[in-house]
Amino acid sequence: MTTPASAHHPTGADLTPDPPAAHPAAEPARAARAHSFNAAAAQYAANRPSYPPALFEAMEELTGRPLTGARVADVGAGTGIATALLHARGANVVAVEPGDGMAAQFRRTLPGIPVIRGTGDDLPLADASLDLVTYAQAWHWTDPARAVPEVLRVLRPGGALALWWNTDALDVPWIAEAADRMSRHFGIDVSAEKRNVDYSTADPSGRLDFTRRTVRWSRRVPVDTHLANIGSHSVFLVAGAEHTASFMAEEREHLLRAFPDGVVEEVYEVVLLLARTPA
Repeated sequence: MTTPASAHHPTGADLTPDPPAAHPAAEPARAARAHSFNAAAAQYAANRPSYPPALFEAMEELTGRPLTGARVADVGAGTGIATALLHARGANVVAVEPGDGMAAQFRRTLPGIPVIRGTGDDLPLADASLDLVTYAQAWHWTDPARAVPEVLRVLRPGGALALWWNTDALDVPWIAEAADRMSRHFGIDVSAEKRNVDYSTADPSGRLDFTRRTVRWSRRVPVDTHLANIGSHSVFLVAGAEHTASFMAEEREHLLRAFPDGVVEEVYEVVLLLARTPA
């Protein structure tokens, strides 16, 4: 998967960091980014943003059924941020996570929720066993040519696939300025993130009929939490300590000028793509 950093953004997800590799030489870089989270699992769990209630309300509206009692697999569950919210809404949820470090952090955080090892390209789940399959910040790590048939295999008739990403609200001046700084420092196109969240990217085969919803929300966090959040993204984790440290030092100065009280308001737009299977 190549275009690694083109869709990264300062406060949200590693959105489509690596679409499927056009050349085998791209695979080592993609694999390094995919595995980089395992060493930073605690940092990820402590600082990454959550998701607003309106996101789950939109899922219930689009699926036509409540999450309460639904059989759900949260794939690429990471440390369990989305899994915990699905569970809290009454879903009977199982997590699927490939990474050692992330799965270990998940078990520490959510010991009562099952997590099994696996990937979206080869789901360790029974045929027609689920009402809903979710990917929170994770679909971009799959190969849709393999992941779409797997989703269709494990969903019951009338089931649904929900993909979502926290994306930065680039109409907010300080976020746009931070994105420009990141673009210059890392040579990336931050604005590409939302262009990459579309139906054709999610399912190039066209087998799924997605509906798109966007939910805007925000959170207020200390500067240190904000910096730890952006530092938990793969573009930072593989950039090298010196390169990352120089960016973080400069970014702290910019943030403290914008937020003299030391509290940053991160503004997100969660982009949801949801597709139902025939009943």
